[in-house]
Amino acid sequence: MTEAKFTPRVFSGIQPSGALHLGNYLGAIRRFAAMQDKGMETIYCMVDLHAITVWQDPADLAQSTRTLCAGYIAAGVDPEKSILINQSQVPEHAELAWVMSCVARMGWMKRMTQFKDKAGKNAEKASLGLFVYPALMAADILVYHATHVPVGEDQKQHVELTRDIAAKFNHDYGVDFFPLPDPVIEGTATRVMSLRDGSKKMSKSDPSDASRINLMDDADTIAQKIRKARTDFDALPSEAAGLEGRAEARNLVNIYAALSDRTLDETLGEVGGLQFSEFKPKLAELAVAQLAPISDEMRRLLADPAEIDRILAAGARRARDITGPILGRAYEIIGMIRS
Repeated sequence: MTEAKFTPRVFSGIQPSGALHLGNYLGAIRRFAAMQDKGMETIYCMVDLHAITVWQDPADLAQSTRTLCAGYIAAGVDPEKSILINQSQVPEHAELAWVMSCVARMGWMKRMTQFKDKAGKNAEKASLGLFVYPALMAADILVYHATHVPVGEDQKQHVELTRDIAAKFNHDYGVDFFPLPDPVIEGTATRVMSLRDGSKKMSKSDPSDASRINLMDDADTIAQKIRKARTDFDALPSEAAGLEGRAEARNLVNIYAALSDRTLDETLGEVGGLQFSEFKPKLAELAVAQLAPISDEMRRLLADPAEIDRILAAGARRARDITGPILGRAYEIIGMIRS
């Protein structure tokens, strides 16, 4: 069989639930904008179908979807260069998800660590959607024949599962139809941790607002949260080895490195030896300089929700020009009669 050649294409998405925060920006959105100019088609999604795996207030979900779209654009994602979509407006995602649910195996799903983390001790009360959502994520990627998926470390397992599902589909039907997408994990802050507990990921679901920097926070709030961030009593080291066992210190240094577009070693070469009383004001100044313009632009965009809705509708039309033929061919391969 001749190996298929796939057009390089990027796909990724974020759930529109809760407030966008620094972890979303450094781990995903800023990277989305950077990938627009790397010679690949880029498609970025508000994955609202994933959001409803746990109950969402309808009004909040609609507002969060628009806020996420505003965050993408304010952080540099250009709706003319990239396709911006709301997942539920492109029905091929859900249709292919059923196919991928039939290809994937129960054992594969049971190994997904994110389900165990989110369901906790009440797995029997979790929604079926929460259990099988990796099949929907696979469909999200494969319905575009995406070849590259920028994700954080915590989502790498799901992209690897997507590769397994694509490979099984291809094997079962004797085709080379779906690509095996590669996870793209790069940068010094692909996993930003809580400002209150360096062992936990920064999360919109954390009950403490002080644990995260929201993209809509004003300059004073950003500075205050960094000033109160949990740290230890030792000075910053000059080498990365000196951060071992110092989760909070490593997190703040990683954030500084990411915001200043430097490596960890370059950053420690600059700030090594500083006490946190000296380092935190530098970090606060940098964070405010980077994030305040994004916050201002998000507010401007959200003042005109009809324009955001127009952008998402236009993106959905562009997306369906890609997803329609791919889903149609997948159905033909399976043996479904198409009119």
